[in-house]
Amino acid sequence: MKRTIVASVFVSILSGLAGPAAAKPLKVFILAGQSNMEGHAKVETFDYIGDDPSTAPLLKQMRDANGKPRVCDHVWISYLTGFGDTNGEGTGKLTAGFGSRRNPAEDGGKIGPEFTFGLTMDAAFEEPVLLIKTAWGGKSLAYDFRPPSAGVFPRTPDDIAKNRNPESGSGRYYRLMIEHVKRVLADPRRVCPDYNPSDGYELSGFIWLQGW
Repeated sequence: MKRTIVASVFVSILSGLAGPAAAKPLKVFILAGQSNMEGHAKVETFDYIGDDPSTAPLLKQMRDANGKPRVCDHVWISYLTGFGDTNGEGTGKLTAGFGSRRNPAEDGGKIGPEFTFGLTMDAAFEEPVLLIKTAWGGKSLAYDFRPPSAGVFPRTPDDIAKNRNPESGSGRYYRLMIEHVKRVLADPRRVCPDYNPSDGYELSGFIWLQGW
């Protein structure tokens, strides 16, 4: 009887020392860039990955048991893209189709770096993962994605002679990127149903891919 009481007290003390279960915040990664971040690899090209022994294991991760592009149960994505002044958002569980899109809200049949990156993060973390992707092709890092800290975009003598003011559009896509990230993080559950507000979220990384 005494041994049972002592054991019970010992377990109670250990439980008290352990405290409540540690929070597991949502892991958030921001992906941004231009055409290379958009992604123009078609789903039909997947088979070629299996032709090289060094990449064949990756193909197994990219497909499910039925040979279809894998759907991540614990990774969600919000993708802002578009043409000209028309931008839109595509959301959902991460799978193939979040590459370059003619209609931002529809599967474009292509993948970008978000797919295999998301698969890797899904395997690395027990916590849910949220990818926030913004990408537009043909954009300049010096002009379109110019951050305020880089200062005013300089006018050339030709701009002055022709009364052009390129400053007005400078940094537009940088601002769109920041605005979209803020919008998604203002209500993560809108995109990621597994988000637990009491656990919060953690900005875990920023990935930039620029091809021009």
